[in-house]
Amino acid sequence: MNPDPNAPVGLQLGVLVAYSLGLIALGLWISRRVKGADSFFVADRKLGPGLTFSTFLAANIGAGSIIGASGLGYRDGMSAWWWVGSAGIGSLFLAMWLGPRIWRVATKNGLYTAGDYLEHRYGSAVRATIAMLLWVATLAVLSAQLIAMAQIFEWVLGTPRWVGAVIGGVVMTAYFAAGGLLTTAWVNMVQLIVLLVGMAIALPMALSNAGGWAAVQAAAPAHPEWSNFLTGPNSGIIMIALLVPAFMVSPGLLQKAYGARDERSLRLGIGVQGLVLMAFAFVPALLGMIARVYNPELGANFELAVPTVLTQGLPPLLGALGLAAVFSAEVSSADAVLFMLSTSLSKDLYKRYVRPDASDRDVLRVARWAAVAGGVLGVLLAVVNPTVLGQLTVFYSVMSVCLFVPIVVGLHTRRPGVPEVLTGIAAGVSVLFAVRLSGITDTNRLLDPTLLGIVASAAAFALVFLVRRPSASNTDS
Repeated sequence: MNPDPNAPVGLQLGVLVAYSLGLIALGLWISRRVKGADSFFVADRKLGPGLTFSTFLAANIGAGSIIGASGLGYRDGMSAWWWVGSAGIGSLFLAMWLGPRIWRVATKNGLYTAGDYLEHRYGSAVRATIAMLLWVATLAVLSAQLIAMAQIFEWVLGTPRWVGAVIGGVVMTAYFAAGGLLTTAWVNMVQLIVLLVGMAIALPMALSNAGGWAAVQAAAPAHPEWSNFLTGPNSGIIMIALLVPAFMVSPGLLQKAYGARDERSLRLGIGVQGLVLMAFAFVPALLGMIARVYNPELGANFELAVPTVLTQGLPPLLGALGLAAVFSAEVSSADAVLFMLSTSLSKDLYKRYVRPDASDRDVLRVARWAAVAGGVLGVLLAVVNPTVLGQLTVFYSVMSVCLFVPIVVGLHTRRPGVPEVLTGIAAGVSVLFAVRLSGITDTNRLLDPTLLGIVASAAAFALVFLVRRPSASNTDS
């Protein structure tokens, strides 16, 4: 329910609906330029530094970066910086190390997806295994984006969760299915402008209206780690283990990297985006901390910190702009997830295994229908599952454990093969879920499930490699 019965619901709803229709219209207009698979999957490989920057930043500032991270700020204080900050660190590694290497391979060999690269390097068995694992995991992160959208409508209008999830699902599916990466790159630029302008206005005004930093400190809980930047109650530097690898090898981000015009555009666009992301990481943490002044009783509903600030801490018009900014963040990240789902199903499964002779037109049709199916399933999961962070953690963990070792190793040597990869995936995923279910992380935060899963994956990968003792020479991809 909306906590403020006097809130101008009509204005806020009007802004969100008008903005949603504008995004759909822009996407449909840009989609007229889509001529084939190159346009849909890799934007004709013509993204310059500006569009590369905007489509990466828009994808990386989403439900986790706004709703989830602000909730952590409310609960844990400034150590929540590491949720978004770690993503920025991962982006810098992608820009300066992995990105240029995989871009060269993709451009030389006409690759469209991360699955294309995995088959190019290891074979079809690895491609199929990872495609199926990530399809399930990616639905979890898509539902997280839709949960966050639903929370906005639920908070402002008091509507059931499914209403907001359906509205968000329709918006992202409509403009993405129309034009793929080419459409989203341009729509993301608009979303990014709205997001950054909205947050630049909302944060200082909300802090001022709350009574300044002294009021935030006075509202802080009596926990000795709440103001500790490195190790908060449940956040902190340990988040690097979960998020840095994920933002280096995310299939959606790698596919966006394929669309760069050249290596300079890739390095500059993704690198500057990583620096901006690290600076932006302070915004949701501070918004969450400020929310304690307006409502210190959110408790388990800490993910409502941002809607609390925007509806109670700002004038009506600026609050509506802030809500549109948050909605921008969530839709832009959701379309990146939908990108992973539709391209994976159409290229990694349909084109590779069902109809190898499928034409570009057939693949595009399947990609669009896959986007629609992914959107519908994401909405259903958003209605059933409760939290943003819970969904995102599952996705990032599975993605990092499955992809980090084979992609990093594969870009530097051709000696390991399918047995190493499949054994590494099996070992890593098994350890990941065993640690998560055991609860041993509660006794020592260094026993992070994702970190231990990656270590297990690397160890199993190396063990099989040593047993097989391949004779092939060590060459770059």
